[in-house]
This record gives sequence, structure tokens and C-alpha cells, in this order.
Amino acid sequence: MAVMHEMAAGMGGIRTAGDMVARMVMRGMKINEAKAYVASKLGCSVFDLSDSYKMKEIRESLDIGTVLDRNGAARGIAAKIKIAELLDITIPSVEKFKKQIGI
Repeated sequence: MAVMHEMAAGMGGIRTAGDMVARMVMRGMKINEAKAYVASKLGCSVFDLSDSYKMKEIRESLDIGTVLDRNGAARGIAAKIKIAELLDITIPSVEKFKKQIGI
């Protein structure tokens, strides 16, 4: 059941790199530019961004969140903080969280 859930959940988002590419597009990049930027930050090819198996390995190695919760792995705001640092961007919810806890 867990495998089926992982395959069905997050299509194009956290299952691959869609969430990170979308963040860059929302910041004004064109889609191809956003894909190239994210791929360079992740150290992979643009083609790898849509490969769910490759992205699962990359996300686990960088600890930036996966579809299913893994013991000891970053999730939620912890994963977002790592994504913001990796992509060199500001994420409003991350900044709000940091302000609330006094960082």
C-alpha cells in the first residue's frame, strides 16, 4: 500500500522536482530557465527532474523531503528551510517561522 500511495501522491510536485521548479517560475523565471536553475542546484540534469526514482534518491540525499515520511528525514518546515537554502531563495513561511522562533 505504501508504494502505491507514493506513486499516486504528489504527481509532479514533491515526487519529482515540480515544487522547486514552480517556486522559481513564481519568482519570474521562464519554465526552461527554472528547470535549468533547479537542476544545477541539485547537481543533476534537466531530464532527471521528471524522473521520480532519480529524484527520490536526490531528495533523500539532500534531505529536502519526500512523499512518504522517513524516520529521521526532514519534513514540513524543516524540508522547506533546506529547499530555501539550496535554491538561494526566500520562502515567506520559512521567514515567518524563523521570526516566530527568534532566528
